[in-house]
Amino acid sequence: MVLIPNSDAPQFTAEAVIDGEFKTVSLSDYKGKYVVLFFYPLDFTFVCPTEIIAFSDSAK
Repeated sequence: MVLIPNSDAPQFTAEAVIDGEFKTVSLSDYKGKYVVLFFYPLDFTFVCPTEIIAFSDSAK
């Protein structure tokens, strides 16, 4: 599947931690809102903490 900038993302569901609890969410839950999907290689691998903090600060 090829994603094209400014096109609609495909629908999906995923497990997420929200307020400390695991929940199943779908992209349609956020219809009409801005969504940032953040991918990283694996847990406990190097990911620049500055980038993660910047995402968090921007969301506030």
